Amino acid sequence: MMPVLFPLGNYFFIGPRYFQQLDTFVAGTLVVFGLYWCSIITLTVVVRRVIARFPDVRQTHARLWVMLLAVAVCTVVLAIVDVWVYSLVPATGVRFTWQTVQAIWVLGGVFDVLLCTILGLFYTFEQWKQNATEAERLQQAVLQQQFDALKGQVNPHFLFNSLSSISALIGEDNALAERVVDDLAKVYRYMLQAGNRPLVPLGEELAFVGTYAQLLRVRYGAAIRIDLPADPAPAACVPPLCLQTLVDNALEHNSMSASRPLVIQVEPVAGPSVRVSNTRQRKSRVIVTTQHSLVNLTAKYRHLTDRPVQIEECTNTFSVTLPLLETPHDSVR
Repeated sequence: MMPVLFPLGNYFFIGPRYFQQLDTFVAGTLVVFGLYWCSIITLTVVVRRVIARFPDVRQTHARLWVMLLAVAVCTVVLAIVDVWVYSLVPATGVRFTWQTVQAIWVLGGVFDVLLCTILGLFYTFEQWKQNATEAERLQQAVLQQQFDALKGQVNPHFLFNSLSSISALIGEDNALAERVVDDLAKVYRYMLQAGNRPLVPLGEELAFVGTYAQLLRVRYGAAIRIDLPADPAPAACVPPLCLQTLVDNALEHNSMSASRPLVIQVEPVAGPSVRVSNTRQRKSRVIVTTQHSLVNLTAKYRHLTDRPVQIEECTNTFSVTLPLLETPHDSVR
């Protein structure tokens, strides 16, 4: 009952005396005002609990029916309380009768249907707008991640360093130089092809990281160590280039030397998930070149699954745990 309808409600309960006698008018107004706020608080608590229990847009029907049932129960109880409270105030002249209660139930039923319908439609619309905004934000993050991945596919610094290593090896170890050329071709072939797939088998991603690690060892020698699992889950999948992103993130933010090598470990963990951890050996000065790579990788996972990416930073180690996903329809070949 809206405040502007207070007089109408009191006329229903009390009759013409509400407008004819001052003491009845004052008593009736105070009673209806108190009952109004009691009803508002009760219904607000009930509606919020129902929404908290069924927050998703896909739960609209369940939320609407449960809300209607809960509000109907409240209406039944509140109608009895309203008539009882009016009967306690002598100035109103109202007596407690079930006929009056039943009349309120009928009016309250109509009000409940309108209230739940309006609240349901309003909440569903707000959730739809929020989901649309979130989807757009995630799509932008995914596009940014794809753009970063595309830049990584033609990274001139990595290519220049690899060619420099090959040039230095040609006169010293021709066999190793040939292997580096072969590995470099495999790495760029995978990068160019993997971008066309949303998911790739974990085994293929690990094989790529293994080849990538061989190129890094040629460049850094004993200053880096990358440990990979021997038997990955055969049906598990990950977004392409995600493990390389985490390896590059470790290289970017940590120092390394032969006496204090940077250790990067890739291992399957319960979940099922795959964890990439590295020793923390922070550089005194970090030149950020892919500052959004980890953020965009997390956003891409949010676009693919409800399972979160877990980031843990301890005193001596830094780790990122990626959920393993379902098998794609086809893989990179």
